[in-house]
Amino acid sequence: MSAPIPVLVVDDSAFMRLALRRIIEAEGDLRVVGEAADGEAALGAVERCRPAVVVMDVEMPRLCGIEATRRIMALPDPPAVVMVSQHTRDESPAALAALAAGAADYVSKETGLGGLDLAHLDRALRARLRHWARAARAGPAPAGPAPAAAPAAEAAPPLVLVAASTGGPDALAALLEASGPLPAPMVIAQHMPEGLAGELAAALARRAGWAVRAAGPEQPLAPREAWLLPTDGVLLRRAGGLWLRLAPGEGPVRPSADLLFRSAALLGLPACAVVLTGMGEDGAAGAAALAALGARVFVQTPQSAVVAGMPEAARRRVPNAEAFSPAVLGARLRRLWGAG
Repeated sequence: MSAPIPVLVVDDSAFMRLALRRIIEAEGDLRVVGEAADGEAALGAVERCRPAVVVMDVEMPRLCGIEATRRIMALPDPPAVVMVSQHTRDESPAALAALAAGAADYVSKETGLGGLDLAHLDRALRARLRHWARAARAGPAPAGPAPAAAPAAEAAPPLVLVAASTGGPDALAALLEASGPLPAPMVIAQHMPEGLAGELAAALARRAGWAVRAAGPEQPLAPREAWLLPTDGVLLRRAGGLWLRLAPGEGPVRPSADLLFRSAALLGLPACAVVLTGMGEDGAAGAAALAALGARVFVQTPQSAVVAGMPEAARRRVPNAEAFSPAVLGARLRRLWGAG
């Protein structure tokens, strides 16, 4: 039997720390190895206890959970951080800020009507902790050979597909600002809970200065626009162009970049694939399927990523993937279409 997954609980309420401990340890495969009552203490506890995942409140004395998360993610081999707070509701500014700081996921402490909902936490929390702990412990994949030089001349692909997870909102903003609107649609699979896509799309549009929207259930794709998946989605070819169809998410995290990328490969679309910062390996298999069709694959450099797991896994599967920081990557996309 494998050892229990180590979890650190950070909350300024002693009652909540006790309740979270009982919820987390209820099935035996997760174990609370430490507690902290504020963000400042959490930093020392992470170094001392070496958790695979941290459960983090938002509002705390001395150092808030969002700033503590930002500092934790700057550590070597950081654990995953899951925010558990009354402030991290769907479409809330705190939820968006937490993801931007590097949190992998969030769970609200409240029901839709307000008030503490321990039954909801009991249902939702353990599966997410297991998933993100596995992703964090997997670590970055070994780097492959140096990327091959891009061909001097190459036809621009019909669309751009982007995968992102932990630390993705800032990386996406930098990429979108540098690329500007392209003469091809862009579809983005950023791991996040359902309900946040509209708020994140609006924030990205403000920072990038061009059209970024949450995709609808049956979405026609147009050039010079970026579409953010609110849940799993697949590409379809219809008369008049490409469409995006949403599907209910099934895994503990969504949307799935592999599902999106593979749907393009099944259509024979040599779409340009981009894999940005994130834990785990989502996007790697899909990027390899696209590369087999001759698609160009870009990944974020480990030095610029909050967590290098996803881009390094993609680079292992596609050794000639080109690695750049998000801003440089955006500029290269722009030049690929002759837009700058």
